[in-house]
Amino acid sequence: MAVWLSEVSTELTSVQYAALVALQQIPGANQRQLGDELDVDRSTIADLVARMVRNGLIERTDDPADKRSYVLFLTVAGRKQLATLRPRVEEVERILTAALTSQECSELRRLLVLMLPERAWRPDTA
Repeated sequence: MAVWLSEVSTELTSVQYAALVALQQIPGANQRQLGDELDVDRSTIADLVARMVRNGLIERTDDPADKRSYVLFLTVAGRKQLATLRPRVEEVERILTAALTSQECSELRRLLVLMLPERAWRPDTA
């Protein structure tokens, strides 16, 4: 957390960043799909989406296929934020893995991905 705050952002959380990445990969996802991708519950994703809409990072529109649902898209500001933060996030990885060899980094990444629930967003697809 301390490395994230010092290297990436004091305003955007790692979960919000993951939401930006997920919506770049699956534009038009509904709130439930985004929650599944991030492996967060319904109330958490509702709060997350509301905060990101208020901050102008994503837009929420009615789902044409299901009027009880919303679809989510990155805004121009959200795409800019993602482009700005991506190199910083990569730097966090370099900082946290500085003591590891490249082979150890690959093994760590492989093991961490194995720990993710099957439905969760996987960073190797970003």
